[in-house]
Amino acid sequence: MRLLTFTTATQREPHFGALVAGETVVDLTATGSPTLRDSLAFLDGGAAARAEAQRALADARASHPLAAVTLLAPVPVPSSVRDCMVFEQHIVQATRTVTGWHFKPLVVVDRWLRRMGGRGLIKAPAVWYEHPVYYKSNRFSVVGPGAEVRIPRGSKKFDYELEVGIFIGRKGRDIPKERAHEHIGGFTIFNDFSARDIQMREITGRLGPAKGKDFDTGNVMGPYLVTPDEVPDPYALTMTARVNGEERSRGTTADMHYRWDDVIAYVSRDETLHPGEFIGSGTVGGGCGLEQDRYLSAGDVVELEVEGLGVLRNRVVGPGA
Repeated sequence: MRLLTFTTATQREPHFGALVAGETVVDLTATGSPTLRDSLAFLDGGAAARAEAQRALADARASHPLAAVTLLAPVPVPSSVRDCMVFEQHIVQATRTVTGWHFKPLVVVDRWLRRMGGRGLIKAPAVWYEHPVYYKSNRFSVVGPGAEVRIPRGSKKFDYELEVGIFIGRKGRDIPKERAHEHIGGFTIFNDFSARDIQMREITGRLGPAKGKDFDTGNVMGPYLVTPDEVPDPYALTMTARVNGEERSRGTTADMHYRWDDVIAYVSRDETLHPGEFIGSGTVGGGCGLEQDRYLSAGDVVELEVEGLGVLRNRVVGPGA
């Protein structure tokens, strides 16, 4: 199923629904079922909620054309937001850009070594190869497709990040790696907008990220919550980013150094995961402006597309908009 949260011109309270045949939104909230009242209730309801949603689709009583609704983030306020870094190429290329700001000769040598077939001098931190790393973000700053994304005050290096994410659909603690896939409730696209200049200043304090990531509209998710049965191989998805129609980034989930099983097993170590919690993959290699030292401006339209998950489109506006 492709599940979504939406409003209409006459229905301002968010409703939970499902997309049918690519053009019709079936209103699941209208069934009156407690497990279908919203996306969090659906995720908490597990297999029983999925079965009930399927029955509701077979007997749809309220529906709208997709063009007549306004989509919100599929889970407007997740139970929590974590974001990982599972793509090695992103870490290396982003580090190369930042290193070049301060010490360009090292970047020149690194690129020469890689052209000669070596690994180069710039690598991910040693701890990254030991286990997945992640940070926690602001669950209240989540917006969805079509929302305007506001550049934080003072930032001159505003950036998109091309990611995929999962929502937890089953409670668990110390989840074994071989059972971790059973805890995935659905997939979505994630754009972790970032103020790179603010972020780079902050991390010199050896804590964060904070205001480089934490600002209203900074976490964009959508357009749908796609259930695992609709994603037969989550490690073979093409990921593309376009800015004003120009392709800026292309990658694949096949390059994930840590898979979702690794991530869930690590995050749940000594810590209970609950339905509705979100975990982002981190940026795919090449999937942000930082890696190209190329940034966004007010008026830019950013489109992230992930195979099987849809297109997430947002317009960037200035701080005073």
